[in-house]
Amino acid sequence: MRYQIPCLFLIVFGSCLTALDAQDNKPQKDPEDEIIRIDTELVEVPVVVMDKVGKPLLNLKQTNFNIFEDGRRQEVSDFSATSSPFEVALLLDTSGSARSDLQLIQRSAQNFINALRPGDRVSIISFKTDVKNNRPEPVTEVLSGLTDDRGALRTALEQIKTSNGTPYYDGLLKIVESIFDKAPKAEFRGRRALVALTDGVDSTSSSDFEEAKEMLENAGIITYFIQVNTRDFFEQNLLGDCESTIRFSSAQIRRYYRTFNANAKMEKATSFCQLGDFERLAVSKKLYELAAAEMNSLAKASGGKVFPVVDLSDARIAFKSVADEIGMKYSLGYYSANEKRDGTYRRIKVELKGLPVGAQVRAREGYTAPAN
Repeated sequence: MRYQIPCLFLIVFGSCLTALDAQDNKPQKDPEDEIIRIDTELVEVPVVVMDKVGKPLLNLKQTNFNIFEDGRRQEVSDFSATSSPFEVALLLDTSGSARSDLQLIQRSAQNFINALRPGDRVSIISFKTDVKNNRPEPVTEVLSGLTDDRGALRTALEQIKTSNGTPYYDGLLKIVESIFDKAPKAEFRGRRALVALTDGVDSTSSSDFEEAKEMLENAGIITYFIQVNTRDFFEQNLLGDCESTIRFSSAQIRRYYRTFNANAKMEKATSFCQLGDFERLAVSKKLYELAAAEMNSLAKASGGKVFPVVDLSDARIAFKSVADEIGMKYSLGYYSANEKRDGTYRRIKVELKGLPVGAQVRAREGYTAPAN
């Protein structure tokens, strides 16, 4: 049987169908997208607390902490105790003098991984030499993503190669862009760290320190450096015939003049062979001082630490110290009362309460607010 439907009804009904269809065809929001959006507004502050003689204070509560942003007290909305797991990016510098100690680096790194706790996840990054346009070129290589599979990490360590240069700044960026590129799961919020075994002297990166520093700080990554002293080895092989000695890269020479002699009227060398022995030593001294300052700046701002070692044989002890400190980190989180998205730097201060006299805190010092 056929019925006639009024035209107006058809128009209204058709419009409703169209609206419903449009609703059905709208991309549905992934619940995790919403979580990520919220989490990126959470300011994460890793914290370590010591007594007056440097012994870690454990079993603290959220009520033992006050947190301030630019002098204004904030409400702590997220707290993780020392037992919560960590995610660690392990950067191993296998360039320069380290090339002859590859097995020592592998053993030290393995001991570090063994000293971490069950549930801690590790990624391994190192340098290697690729051939591009028939020329050797050092690059950063991610040997393992974040995993708590100790067998997989052992296999990754066995794949480490050596490098004829040090793309150190590029390596720092790689960690932010490839390892910590996604918002952390709830149990890892405020509990991400970079642990780098290096002398910190970059030679071939296309990026610079300020770019890497900004990205690491904005990602809230705690930075630890096992600073290997390679200066003596480098300078012993730096002098003499410029064709047969260890040499600075062109990037290092430019960095030296840009950083330390930008306004000098002296003639600037453009290649290593234009440098005399005296100036070679002056350049080396300044580049190593710059590397130390950069490492200390990153560590201090993030609440991390630099562990200087005389040579790679001492790295095992330093790695143990880093693993111990990771195991005693607290994490605080808050949503800033300053809702302006103005791209300004906000200073963070953590204060302790209800603890013995002389208790000390080391924490992230600040962050850059998002900008629209």
